[in-house]
Amino acid sequence: MSMERFDLIIIGAGPSGYAAAMRALDFKKKILLVEKNKVGGAGITNGALSSKTWWELSREASAFRKNLKRYNIKAPSISYDEIQSEVRKAVEERKSMLEEHMDQLRHSPYANLLEFKTGDARLLSQHEVEISVGARKEVVYGDYIILATGSRPRYLPELPIDEKLVMTSEGIESMTDFPESMVIVGAGVIGCEYATIFSGFGKTKVNLIDKGDRILPFEDKDVVDIIERNMENNGVLIHRNSKLLGMRIIHGRVEYELEYTDGSKETFNVEKALVSVGRVANLEDLWDDKVGIDITKRGIHNNDTQTNISNIYAVGDLTADISLVNVGELEGRYAVERIFGKPDRKLVYENISTIMFLSPEVAGVGLNETHAQEKGIEYKVVTLEYSTIARAIAKRNTQGFIKLLVTNDDAMKILGMKIVGLHAGSAIQAVAVLISMDKGIEELAECVHPHPSITEGIQECVRMLMGKSMFKPSALRGRLSCRRYVRGVYEDVVF
Repeated sequence: MSMERFDLIIIGAGPSGYAAAMRALDFKKKILLVEKNKVGGAGITNGALSSKTWWELSREASAFRKNLKRYNIKAPSISYDEIQSEVRKAVEERKSMLEEHMDQLRHSPYANLLEFKTGDARLLSQHEVEISVGARKEVVYGDYIILATGSRPRYLPELPIDEKLVMTSEGIESMTDFPESMVIVGAGVIGCEYATIFSGFGKTKVNLIDKGDRILPFEDKDVVDIIERNMENNGVLIHRNSKLLGMRIIHGRVEYELEYTDGSKETFNVEKALVSVGRVANLEDLWDDKVGIDITKRGIHNNDTQTNISNIYAVGDLTADISLVNVGELEGRYAVERIFGKPDRKLVYENISTIMFLSPEVAGVGLNETHAQEKGIEYKVVTLEYSTIARAIAKRNTQGFIKLLVTNDDAMKILGMKIVGLHAGSAIQAVAVLISMDKGIEELAECVHPHPSITEGIQECVRMLMGKSMFKPSALRGRLSCRRYVRGVYEDVVF
């Protein structure tokens, strides 16, 4: 019996694989999409969508508690079951939409193009893929193959991870109540997001282990200062300059010992622990040795999504690039365009917008000051506090700022922007477009923004750089600043 043949086989139906499959349909190719678990991957379950739903509900609860005086009522109790049920509904909503979409494609002009199989897929050769479901195996043939099997939380073997008391993000979904105390190992983005979520509900005393002197070491100090202050105001204890010596489960609780950089040691006892120290690519048993795909410590070695085997591509968390849903989707689509067409533009990572779900939210695109200085780039930087933006005042929340970096010349090409505060994620897009077009800032200066909106603050930043702002930095010192960074020194820009 001859094996089934496909133009493209995609292994993994998470954000990257799903995006690749849908882009391949545009080229009218015969595609097989294989997934062993759930459509949507970590972009939905135990990952991006579920944690962001937790964050939204936590932020709501936190804001409600702050505003209780206005309504003259006592804080109502928050039901963990209700919150968890809402998160599960959100995950189910998204998952069933993706599944419905694929199901409807079977009754559309694409009916003969897309096939979906559930099972464990493994490359036997450059073109042959074995799909196993229990003891049943079948082999299919693909002209091209895209690997999109994603990643999972990194385990630290010295920690007693049981996904009940000592958890990764995989186990957090199965908790049955808010813990009264929790330690989070790892002060990167995910660790800080979970510290924000659990402290925001006001039910959990959160400790955060940070090996350096501040959380989010890749971020600018002014960003970190606001985030740390809000965490500590919500009762988070940040163990700065600390090293985890050991962790053990004693009488159904978690005990851990820290050593600080000054040599002192301390032991703590909490109800739960969350280990958040990055993710590792799902590469185990993905191909037979003779296939010969090159891998590095950080994942599959690839050149513009193509592996060293010319017809095999790798996208998403399998590669050494940024592990984000939007980047995975971008890579999946781009790989298909390389295989069946010619991409309109090269794959670049400089204009990728990011958002960190903290308190307040933080969105960024392009370079921040830390990275610009590391690269030895001289720049102009303008900072504007939310207290000068009418929309933030109307929202009764003026915490945060907008910061815009441009080249230190007359062209003033945009290098990057960071927004800390309300609506940060929505406000950033105009600047991301300008960076990808390699444009300067004048495009933004005279664009009429809706009033009141947070984006008016971006416009005011641009006008400040051009010397024609409504508010003058010299008159509102502390709320506005316009400086240049040259030869390692800041100096005020005076118009």
